[in-house]
Amino acid sequence: MVTEVGAERDRDHIQSIERGFAVLLAFNADRPNPTLAELAAATSLSRPAVRRILLTLQRLGYVSGGDGRWSLTPRVLSIGQHYTASHSLADTAMPHLLKIVETVHESASLGVLDGAEVVYAARVPVRRIMSINVSVGTRIPAYATSMGRVLLAWAPAGVVRSVIENSDFAHALTPATVTSGEELQRELAKVREQGYALTEQELEVGLISLAAPVRDAGGSVVGALACSTSSARATAESFAADTAGFLVSVAQEFSADLGNGYR
Repeated sequence: MVTEVGAERDRDHIQSIERGFAVLLAFNADRPNPTLAELAAATSLSRPAVRRILLTLQRLGYVSGGDGRWSLTPRVLSIGQHYTASHSLADTAMPHLLKIVETVHESASLGVLDGAEVVYAARVPVRRIMSINVSVGTRIPAYATSMGRVLLAWAPAGVVRSVIENSDFAHALTPATVTSGEELQRELAKVREQGYALTEQELEVGLISLAAPVRDAGGSVVGALACSTSSARATAESFAADTAGFLVSVAQEFSADLGNGYR
């Protein structure tokens, strides 16, 4: 028998919201890029219901899909336990960013991908090397940055296609900026081969930047550690020779703190 209080609670219960959160929470270290069928099995919901929820969440910017697989976007960091998780990522990053700054004596940052842009999730500045004001929450185009290329190099093909489709290659930020999706794809292949990204004066004249991937327990790239310098203090070649190996090792230590099996 349903009590009056129980009936009132049932009337106030919005099942569609419950199902939406069930789908969001089904993404985890074991299922970082699940298929629709995997999400249906994990939530005990029908495939049509999961499909409608995913399309709604995609329209709202909380998930992205491509090649039959889905992934969370950084926008989920603004809600519930995912917001707490974002603080954990930034907090975990801080000692590693400080280590980079103390060793290299250049600014260090943590970036995450949101749509076609990289969002600064944590940063330890040394000196002002960019004309734009860079702070936590600042957004920069992914295609023209070392952090963006690291995040895209190991991203699903559908994510890369979406970034290419939503990037303005027609208006180069500097004379050195890549000008096509094909050129970007070649750069991403180079990043995968060498294990880090190097950009020289593509976002801003005079700016040289290195980035290395940060992986979670499931091996997915969840962030990019970056270190930047000025062309007045180093060449791209010398900066990479002096710093790339160290930056990759710090990113691996950071990944280990997130449960990845580097150590």
